[in-house]
Amino acid sequence: MSHNIIVTGGAGFIGSHLVCALLSAGHRVVVLDDLSTGKLTNLPVHPNCHFIEVDIVDELALARIFESERPSLVYHEAAIASVQKSIHDPVRTSSVNDYGAKHIFELAVHVGSEQVIFASSAAVYGEDERLPKLETFEPTPLSPYGVQKWQNEIDAVRLAKKGRTRFTALRYFNVYGPKQDPQSEYSGVISIFVDRILQNKPITIFGNGEQTRDFVNIADVVQANMVVQELPSNVDIFNVGTAKKTSLIDLAKHLYSIENRIENIVFQPKREGDIRHSVADIGLLMSKTVYFPNVHILQGLQTLVSAVKSQRNR
Repeated sequence: MSHNIIVTGGAGFIGSHLVCALLSAGHRVVVLDDLSTGKLTNLPVHPNCHFIEVDIVDELALARIFESERPSLVYHEAAIASVQKSIHDPVRTSSVNDYGAKHIFELAVHVGSEQVIFASSAAVYGEDERLPKLETFEPTPLSPYGVQKWQNEIDAVRLAKKGRTRFTALRYFNVYGPKQDPQSEYSGVISIFVDRILQNKPITIFGNGEQTRDFVNIADVVQANMVVQELPSNVDIFNVGTAKKTSLIDLAKHLYSIENRIENIVFQPKREGDIRHSVADIGLLMSKTVYFPNVHILQGLQTLVSAVKSQRNR
């Protein structure tokens, strides 16, 4: 079934990949982005893709857009996606990640959208030592960013009781892939490592490098976003990962090996708010949908390195 869809943050890393998939599936997509980190060049030229530059904290502008578009489906990807930024500038990050999201959710309910699918985060789990992370664990976030994402989920539960709009929260683990800007302060560790290695510069690891993450390729994240459409539950919360963990030191070694370069790693003290170990249990998502992570970390890294080098050559 074709939808009229709003994607907030649709010019960003994850959002733009999602927009391309939605267009390929035959949907009409309205992209909302303030271009603070997103780029118009990330978006395809397509008759069913419409871009509006807007900040999600601009309540009046958003209200006019939602009243005009009346989306049947809303993807909320816009956020200040940085743990460190949330610590150093909690007021701004809260205005976007908490209040901005809440307003998007309320507008979706107001105009009668069928479903809101939104980006939550593994940051809600905090330093809970139990592995793998299960959706049933009580959130214990370490950072304001984690708290803000948890608040999004709380708001979704509350608003799902007010109307017919269904809410689906996707707790992303560590997402990587093409279009992730290594120069952005919100970049993931993989894009930063790739950039440094290709520039023949040392990479920095905060801590001893033994900390582990569940690195999930953007293709699998997009897959998760697509397969949760039409779920009948009022509220669903799913982990989106691979159920496999990789240490930062092993990640660095893989990248140096791909490029056949000598390792050049600088270690710095552990950063505030960083989590020691993280890996997803994805059994719930796999049991309710056809989701299956298809991209192995080594395959994903090789593809990413090739894409970055090709882009630089152009």
